[in-house]
Amino acid sequence: MQHQQQHRAQSRQSTINGEIVIVQGHKQPGSGKSASLRLYSCAEVDPKTGKGKMSSQTNLKHGKTKTSNGEKTRTYHVKFYVESSFGIPGAFVIRNQGKHRFFLQSASFETHSNQIIQFDCYSWVYPSQKTKKFDRIFFSNTKYLPNQTPQGLMKLRNKELISLRGDGSGERKEWDRIYDYDYYNDLGNPDKGPEHERPVLGGSELHPYPRRGRTGRPPSNADPLTESRPCTTNLDIYVPLDERFSPKKQSEFTSNSIQAALQFLIHEVKAVMQKDSNHFESFDEIHDMFSDNQNQVIEGSLEEKLKAMVPNELFKDITHAIKTPLKFPVPQMIAENEFAWKDDEEFGRQMLAGINPARIQSLQVFPPQSKNGVVSSIEPSHIEHNLEGMTIAQAMNNWRIFILDHHDYLIPFLRKINTKDVCTYASRTLLFLKSDATLKPIAIELSFPGFAGGQEISWVFTPARQGEAAALWHYAKAHVAVNDTVYHQLVSHWLHTHAVVEPFIIATRRQLSGMHPIHWLLDPHFKDTMHVNALARSMLINSGGILEKTLFSAELSMELSAELYKEWRFDEQALPADLLKRGMAIEDPDPDNPTGVQLLFQDYPYGSDGLEIWSAIQAWVTDFCMLFYTDDESVRSDEEIQAWWSEIRNVGHGDKSSETWWYHMTSREDLIKALTILIWIASALHASVNFGQYAYAGYPLNRPTLCRRFIPEEGTFEYADFLKDPDTYYLNMLPTRVEMTLGIALAEAVSRHTSDEVYLGQRPSSLWINNEEVSHKFEKFNQELRNIEKIIKEKNTNPELNNRRGRAEIPYMLLYPDTSNVESRGGITGKGIPNSISI
Repeated sequence: MQHQQQHRAQSRQSTINGEIVIVQGHKQPGSGKSASLRLYSCAEVDPKTGKGKMSSQTNLKHGKTKTSNGEKTRTYHVKFYVESSFGIPGAFVIRNQGKHRFFLQSASFETHSNQIIQFDCYSWVYPSQKTKKFDRIFFSNTKYLPNQTPQGLMKLRNKELISLRGDGSGERKEWDRIYDYDYYNDLGNPDKGPEHERPVLGGSELHPYPRRGRTGRPPSNADPLTESRPCTTNLDIYVPLDERFSPKKQSEFTSNSIQAALQFLIHEVKAVMQKDSNHFESFDEIHDMFSDNQNQVIEGSLEEKLKAMVPNELFKDITHAIKTPLKFPVPQMIAENEFAWKDDEEFGRQMLAGINPARIQSLQVFPPQSKNGVVSSIEPSHIEHNLEGMTIAQAMNNWRIFILDHHDYLIPFLRKINTKDVCTYASRTLLFLKSDATLKPIAIELSFPGFAGGQEISWVFTPARQGEAAALWHYAKAHVAVNDTVYHQLVSHWLHTHAVVEPFIIATRRQLSGMHPIHWLLDPHFKDTMHVNALARSMLINSGGILEKTLFSAELSMELSAELYKEWRFDEQALPADLLKRGMAIEDPDPDNPTGVQLLFQDYPYGSDGLEIWSAIQAWVTDFCMLFYTDDESVRSDEEIQAWWSEIRNVGHGDKSSETWWYHMTSREDLIKALTILIWIASALHASVNFGQYAYAGYPLNRPTLCRRFIPEEGTFEYADFLKDPDTYYLNMLPTRVEMTLGIALAEAVSRHTSDEVYLGQRPSSLWINNEEVSHKFEKFNQELRNIEKIIKEKNTNPELNNRRGRAEIPYMLLYPDTSNVESRGGITGKGIPNSISI
C-alpha cells in the first residue's frame, strides 16, 4: 500500500532542470555556491498566499568554471521537483546564504514539455544576513502589460514594485535595492570650510534641477540642508545594486581611472622635480606630453615622490603599472596635422562635427541682440566683405550666416567668475557658410558687464592673416573655445544627458515592473548610468572636484548648469525639433520623410548622421509599441505607464511640472515620442558629445578650459608684453601646466569604450525577450543600423563633403553605430554608440 501511494505521488510530480550562470570578477570571492532557489508558477496559484505555487528548494552545488574574453563564469545545473500541474515558471527567488555577494548573470529552466524559460538577471545578490527578509526575485523574459499578468504573478508584480520604492527614510546601504529621489544637496562639503559650501540644486525657482537618486546620508554638521559627504577615499557611493557595474566593468573602470590618475601624477611630480614653470614655455613642451605609447620605466626617485603623494592603498594598486607609458597617446587633433587647430576653417568645422555640435544656430536678427534687448557691437562693416559679394540681408535670407552664442547666460556670472584669477568674456561668434559648405568665422564679439552696473563693454575681432591683428584674432578664438568647452562639459554633456536621464531611470524602476515590455525596452539604455553619475558627484562636479579645478566657472559650475536647466524642454530634445529650433533645418512636407525636416545643408555631420540614427530608433520604438498597444486606450489604461509618466513630470523633473510642453501620455503617439527621445538622449546624443573628447580636447590648445589673461589692449603694459613675444603671452593666457595635464587625463579616461560595452542595435547576451515578433523587429533595427554604417563610411570618403574630415583629417565617426559582433573591444576608438550613458 505504501509503495502504491509513493508511486501515485511520483506520477503527480515532474522535474524542471535549470542552469544558473554567475560571474566571478577580480577580487570578488562570491561564487554563489551557498545559494538556494525556488520557482514560482505563472498560472497555478497557492490559495494560502495568493501567489504562484512554489517549487521545491534546490541548492547550488558543484558548478563548473570557464573563462571567456577575460571574464570568469561559474555555471550550476539544478533540478526542481514540482507538481505536474505546476505549468511554466514565471519567476524564481534566490537566497544567498553565504558570506559574499555574487553577480548573477542569467538563468534558464527547461520544463517537462521541453519548453525553455529564460531569465536575464545581470544583478548582484547579497547575503541574506544583510538583506534580511528581502530575497531576490527575478522574472522571466516573457513580458506582460499589467492587465495581462498571469494570475500567479500578479501579487509578486505589485509586491516587487512596492519594495523597490521603499519608504523614503533611512540611510541606504550597499545591499539595498531601493529607488527614491533627492535634490543635488551633496555637492558641497561645508564641514571642510565655508569655501566648500554649495547651494542645493533642485526644488527652487533660483536653482531648478533634475532629481538624483537618494542615498539618505545624514546632514552635514555645518549645514543641515547639505548632505554629509562619504569618506574621501571611498568612491563606493550608494546606488541601487541593479545599477552597479558588473565585475568586469568595475575592474576595467578602476584600471582606466588609475592609469589616468597615474599619468597626471607622473607629469605633476616630474614638473615639481624639475622645478618647471607654472605654465608651459613653448608649444614643443606641450607636444612632448604625447607619444606613441612607448613604455618607459618610472625612475626610482620619481617612484618615491609618487608614493608620497598618493594613499598607500592606491599606491599598492598601481605598483603593477610602474612600467607604464609616461606620455599620453597622441590625440587625433594633431596626429595628421599638428597645426590644424589654428586653422579658421577647422575652428568652424568643429561646431558642426566636433564634440559640441548642437549649440550653433542660424542668425535670425542682425546685429545679434540679447534677450533683454541689448544690441551687439558687431557692425555691418565688420562682416560685409566676407560674404562672397552678398549683402547681409541676402546672406541671412539664404541661411548663410550662423552664430555660436555664449553671451546671455554668461554675462550675469562674469563678475563673480572674474574674481577667481581667471579672465573670461561672454562671446558671440558669427560664421559664414561658404559655397563649399564650410563655415568661415567672420567676427567674434567678446563682452563683459560694465562697471558699477553700466553698459556692457565689448570688443569685436575679425580675421587677419599677419602681424598683431592675426595674433589677437587667434587669442579671440581661444576665448570662444573656452566658452564652448565649459558649455559642452556642464550643459551639453553633463546636464543634457547624465543629469536629465537619471530621473527617468528611477521612475522606471519604481513604476514599471520588470515584467513590463517598456521596462525591457528601456533597460539596456540605463546600464551603469546611476553608478557613473554617483561617481561624478564624488569626483567631478563636487566642491573641489576635477571640473571645478579645470573650468573657468570653478565653484559656480553647477549653478551655471542649473541656470541653463531653466531653458531645457524634454520635447525639444528630439533631434528634428532641436534642428528646427536652432534654424539648422526646415520642415519637410514630404510624407515619406520620417523625420519631417530637411537640413539647410547636408554637410552637417552631426545633423546628417543624427537624423539617420533618429529615424532608425523611431522606427524600432514604433514597431515595438505597436506590438503591445493595440490602440490609444491601451496606453491610457496602462496604470504602470501612467504612474511612470506622472512621476517623471511631477517628481523626477518636478521643477518643470507646470510646463505645458510635456506629452499628455494619452495616445500611442505620445508614448512613442517620449521613448524615442529618451533612447536618443541615452545613446546617440551622449555618444556624440562624449567619445570624441580625447580626439579634440586631449590637445588642450584646441579646447582650453579657461584663460588667465584678457586680450591685451593697446597702450597697456600687457600689450607691450604681447608685442615682445606673442607666443609666450598666449601660453601664459592658457591654463597652467597642472590644469592642462589634469584636463588631458580626464579626457582620456572618459573617452574610453569599455570592453563589455553593448552598442545600439545589440543586446547584452544571447538571451532574449520571449516574443518572436519583437525579435524580428529588432533584427530589422539592427540591419538598418548596419546600412547607416555603410552610408557614414561613404560620406567620410566623399571629397565634396569637406566637414566630414576637415584640416585635422578626423573622420566623423561619433554617430557610427558599430554594430559588429566583436567579442572584445575597448579603448579610445572614437566610434560606436553605446546603448547607455555608461561612462
